[in-house]
Amino acid sequence: MEARKASSKAAASTAPGRTSALHVLVHRDGQTRAVGRVDPRWLAPDAAETLWVDIARPGAAERTLLKDVFQVHEIAIDDALAEVHHPKIETYGPLLYLILHGILATKGGEGFLTRDVDFFLGRNFLITVHHHDSRSVDQLMLVCSRHDDVLAEGPAALLHRIVDQMVDHYRPEVDALEDRIHDLEKAVFERPHSSPLRKVLRLKSDLASLRRVTLPQRDAIGRLARREFPQISEALSYRFRDVHDSLIRIADEAALFQDRVNGLLDAYLSSQSNRLNQVMKVLTVIATIFMPLTVLTSMYGMNVNLPAFPGGPDAQFWWITGLMLVTTGAMLWLFRRMDWL
Repeated sequence: MEARKASSKAAASTAPGRTSALHVLVHRDGQTRAVGRVDPRWLAPDAAETLWVDIARPGAAERTLLKDVFQVHEIAIDDALAEVHHPKIETYGPLLYLILHGILATKGGEGFLTRDVDFFLGRNFLITVHHHDSRSVDQLMLVCSRHDDVLAEGPAALLHRIVDQMVDHYRPEVDALEDRIHDLEKAVFERPHSSPLRKVLRLKSDLASLRRVTLPQRDAIGRLARREFPQISEALSYRFRDVHDSLIRIADEAALFQDRVNGLLDAYLSSQSNRLNQVMKVLTVIATIFMPLTVLTSMYGMNVNLPAFPGGPDAQFWWITGLMLVTTGAMLWLFRRMDWL
């Protein structure tokens, strides 16, 4: 937090309601300290300094910094300044450009959001660009400001620390997804009269979002683990391999969860269809029973002479009522005999 307070003078307004913030940490002479700006001399080929430049909510001033000071390609700058971009990894000369997504739980524990963080890895610097608050960046900024040896390891090692922290933040949300699936399974199979369809569809959307992010992110980290880029040493490739394994597990679990949710949705729709069939069967039986009763009452309700049952006028009501009860009982016995009920 000391680093962010020391560099707060670098904040600049980009739009109403939005404020960009530039945080710079430099490691030199065995110490890490926060500064208010980037000295171009620190980017010389023989410079001994190690830099971490964090850009939050970038604007025009940050575009100029990336283009004129760090010599970032215009296409990479456009991608970094875009708020939403899929995970990927590319090279622009000696610069390695990486886009990854962090995860953030929403209020109430239902669902999550993913926020992209852009990384520019150079010989002695790391640039992080993000449009929203990043827990991983904030935590590592605090660690670097308190421990000089973290930034002394180099920008590639710092990149690994941030990426590893981002992937670690996925685990609680993946576990929360599994709990939500378990609760929905109980609701579908133990409380068939409930209607969890909206929750199931929202869960499907969350799983699709998780897979849409983790699959390309897994491939990008896999390229770092395979040392396809000279910026990654053999020792760091082993660290990225561990991160890659974590992403593989998350991607596999997301695929498994999606199959479970699809099966859950099929089971729910099947149970609703069976329940509807039961309701229609009961209504059909009721309508069928009342058909002969309606005919009987309609006949004796006509203003014509019909054969009378034994007894006086008062007995006719009880005869017709008894005939209706006998007809109903006979039809129910027949339906039961034919296994319709």
